[in-house]
Amino acid sequence: MSAEPSDLATDVRGDDWPPPGPRPASGEQWVLRHGTTVARIGQVAAVLREFSVDGVHYTETWPDEDVPPMGCGIVLAPWPNRIAGGRWTHRGQELQLDLTEPDNGNAIHGLLRNTAYRPTRVAEDSVTLAATAYPQHGWPFTLDTAVTYTVTDAGLRVRHEVSNVGSSAAPFGCGAHPYLRVGGVSVPELTLTVRARTRAITDDKLIPTGLEPVAGTPADLSSGVRLSELTLDGAFTDLEPVDGRFEHTLVAPHGRGVTLWTDPAFGWVQVYTPQNFPVPDGPRPAVAVEPMTCGANAFNTGRDVITLQPGERWSASWGLTPFG
Repeated sequence: MSAEPSDLATDVRGDDWPPPGPRPASGEQWVLRHGTTVARIGQVAAVLREFSVDGVHYTETWPDEDVPPMGCGIVLAPWPNRIAGGRWTHRGQELQLDLTEPDNGNAIHGLLRNTAYRPTRVAEDSVTLAATAYPQHGWPFTLDTAVTYTVTDAGLRVRHEVSNVGSSAAPFGCGAHPYLRVGGVSVPELTLTVRARTRAITDDKLIPTGLEPVAGTPADLSSGVRLSELTLDGAFTDLEPVDGRFEHTLVAPHGRGVTLWTDPAFGWVQVYTPQNFPVPDGPRPAVAVEPMTCGANAFNTGRDVITLQPGERWSASWGLTPFG
């Protein structure tokens, strides 16, 4: 973190904006290329709409006219996951966020999932998108946020930046919601590995009630679990580092796969295995592997919440690397 002033408010769109023709539901699109590596980024929620190499897709896609299904590919800020009842207390003041998960009565995935980010830097292989979380119901802070997507020889790199441009210290968390795949291989045939020692126990509203070791339980994914044997919507922490970072892998029976790597700042990961992910041919299983800096209800538990003083900036990265 540093006390550098924020410079995330620049908008590089020219006089040819808006582009002609129907606009996708996720707003303006940027297609990034580096050799045969391609990423497609949408403006709303700075959403990751595609990541592919040599024509093999490693993230789920969806039609232009649809919003991201089940939060697919969106950025989660200024908190990931859920806040119980949308209620939390800051310096003795009880705050009430808007309830954005009506079925469970929670506030979910932050404040920017329906926000059109603005481009600040655009290149053939990279784009930076920025948005500000302004004060609103239950959120009395001002944070500039930005996300930079870059395609490289190694795959996709995603860098998040947050700057406190308000007048008081602000708590926050950050995350992303990619759904992974390995080309056209059926998701139940894939094997997921998450090297974690601990998982969150949740109630019927998916709010944590405690933590428990995963060793010896069906939730132990450290040696790899075939997704046909896994139904899960839960968070893991106490991750085991690999060469100074965290790695989660998804691999097909023929050996091709993808690694989701993160900086140590992303000390949590949510695994979600819906059986009804909507695609044009009809619902099918999918798997989301969501890097997060903190777990669900963190504004109430206080665990792993990041606090930025006025003028401070935070940044961290994660990415996707194909193999096999």
